[in-house]
Amino acid sequence: MQLKHGDANLTSALAEPDAFGRQQDLAAVALSAFDQMVAGNVNFRPRPGQRQMAERIASKLHDVSLGDHPDPTQAIAVLQAGTGVGKSAAYLSTTVALALARKTRVLVSTATVALQEQLMCKDLPALAAVLETPFIFALAKGRGRYVCKFKLERLAGPGASDAQSQEMFGVDEDSPPASEVFVKQLKGKDWQDPLQRRIELYDALASALHNGSWDGDRDNLAAQPDPRDWSGVAAERHTCTARHCPRFRDCSYYNARTKLAEAQVIVANHDLVLASLGMKALPELEKCLVVFDEGHHLPSVALEQFAGSMDLTGLRWLEKLPKVLLEVSDKMGLALAQDVSTLAQQLKSVLQDVGRLAIDLLKTVAPGFDTVYRFADGVLPDPLQEPLTLVHGHAVGLSQVLDALGAELKMRAKEEPSQAVTCSVQYARLGQMAPKVTSLVLTSSMLLAQNEQPLAKWLKSDSSSGLVYLSAHACPIEPGDLLRQHLWSQVRGAVITSASLTSCGSFDYFLNQAGLHDLSCVSTLEVASPFDYRAQGELVVVETLADPKNVPAYTREMVLELLQDLLLVRHGALALFTSRVQMKAAVDALQGRLLEVVLVQGQMARGKLLGIHQARVESGQASVIFGMQSFGEGLDLPGALCETVFIAKLPFASPSDPVQEARAEWLKRQGRDPFAEFVVPATGIKLLQWTGRAIRSETDHARVICYDKRLLSTSFGKRMLQGLPPYAVLPRLKTSTQ
Repeated sequence: MQLKHGDANLTSALAEPDAFGRQQDLAAVALSAFDQMVAGNVNFRPRPGQRQMAERIASKLHDVSLGDHPDPTQAIAVLQAGTGVGKSAAYLSTTVALALARKTRVLVSTATVALQEQLMCKDLPALAAVLETPFIFALAKGRGRYVCKFKLERLAGPGASDAQSQEMFGVDEDSPPASEVFVKQLKGKDWQDPLQRRIELYDALASALHNGSWDGDRDNLAAQPDPRDWSGVAAERHTCTARHCPRFRDCSYYNARTKLAEAQVIVANHDLVLASLGMKALPELEKCLVVFDEGHHLPSVALEQFAGSMDLTGLRWLEKLPKVLLEVSDKMGLALAQDVSTLAQQLKSVLQDVGRLAIDLLKTVAPGFDTVYRFADGVLPDPLQEPLTLVHGHAVGLSQVLDALGAELKMRAKEEPSQAVTCSVQYARLGQMAPKVTSLVLTSSMLLAQNEQPLAKWLKSDSSSGLVYLSAHACPIEPGDLLRQHLWSQVRGAVITSASLTSCGSFDYFLNQAGLHDLSCVSTLEVASPFDYRAQGELVVVETLADPKNVPAYTREMVLELLQDLLLVRHGALALFTSRVQMKAAVDALQGRLLEVVLVQGQMARGKLLGIHQARVESGQASVIFGMQSFGEGLDLPGALCETVFIAKLPFASPSDPVQEARAEWLKRQGRDPFAEFVVPATGIKLLQWTGRAIRSETDHARVICYDKRLLSTSFGKRMLQGLPPYAVLPRLKTSTQ
């Protein structure tokens, strides 16, 4: 959180009484702030597109209705800004100036940590330096990023090995095994005993809090704890009695919330914004201005937030649950309304029945342990209907007991402060169980639901942890409906921006995915990049003999072509693959000096890999990064760090993704073409992101080499090409032999 001061001219404009009453003056104030921000940048290059953005934001958001209004005015500006436009300066200067003038706040939401760091460490300090009106900006994080001091006190120190303490707040025994990385870094030892390892960790955290070297924020630790170990002391909603907790006054999370409440500009992420709807952890959306940068992620984040899943394998917690409920009720002198022992036993038994049925269904797909079975049209087979109905009923019964006990504990802590510590301990014990029961209630309800628009429903087996875990899942298939109902119904003034909101040259796909396609308050603007793509780069499309649909033959030919091209790399390059199998084939084929040139995603931490790549290029060596789809977006490798981007294949999503399969199935039933309507534009956006790794500044010169001839030879490929930057496109015949 920081406070900065700036230019006097804007303060004068804001100080004029009439400025608050005249809408045109508010727009002028916003543009004045933009002009001051660019004037304060000694390295500024005039970018017409950046000013276009600022003008659109000022004109659309200056008169939105904030707060209580019988008939509010709403405005949502959807702005695609190509690489190099400088979109953060355009939206920050205008929205912050408007918010200060209207005495409200700005919530900026991103999809990546990298952009959050840029906003907090570079863009917002630069704006604060030129605005005379001071403002505070802060970074919002989820509750789980902070330590719960109340839990930590009971897990650190002499009593840490106490069995009851470990049972109260210990790590989930049913969760998959985790690595020992953090403790190795912290102590330089290889701890074999997980309990002893956690005791050492908690003692170290408690000591750091006590001596003031740590503020309770997980991200501020020198080495990141293993998630399983951190979960034992993380601040969580289900285990928190809030203001009734004895450590409330010095709670790391609530202290951060207090500082957040003082800020006029709050930076968060899409997950937190959607997860916090209706919970008042962030500013109320109808009372502030909102910016969604990297806005193309909103639809996928919405699906993740409203999906449900339940574990069918790790059920030992159901043996502990009745014991916890009975002990808590006995200690507090409360009577339980239900026979929780029988209820938990019945729930475990029926979940095991579901698990056995799941195994039988998964075996019909493949004999291995990593399989997905999707229910066609969202319809469950008859043998699953009854057991899942029982799961739902038993879980609802246990959930009601948990809710009633929790409410009683909170009320007693409020009315009898002398029992606050006891109530907080017992509430935390219940909170360890509540999310599991809630997950069963919600997921079983979704699995049993029969909607006009079906949910995607599937079973999954996963052995990546070394053990086989079975799970059941359900997820909506239309993110636009979710966003319209839960987000846009609250937002009054918003900016949605990204370098990739259009696909195949149109906003239509994004507007449909985001639930904005027919809202009168929505306006769109595409702002071109200032780069001269035709002069600075070229797009080479290799015409392979093999059809990309013939995966084995195509992969062999593509790898041979790629190896020939890798030998020509003199500085930095990036090769992007659509599957791990495809990338492994390329890695296995490396020979000679290429073995020393290529760095592979997953072989080391991302930051370390990028650091080695940069050091190699800066020392005059060649360096090539092999990466998957996550490296195709947000990776900034300017200049010599990336002079060539190799695209192994058009980045179609996996055809076996259960949510996309369910959506395609539903669209076909509507008489629509899922490939043209959904698959092609979704792939077009990814391709735009991938090609965007090549040219990162006005001085860059780079090539994109795509080995998928369908980009030029098919109608859908030509559609995707229309949405790409205007590179010089050059076809290339096959050069190597098989």
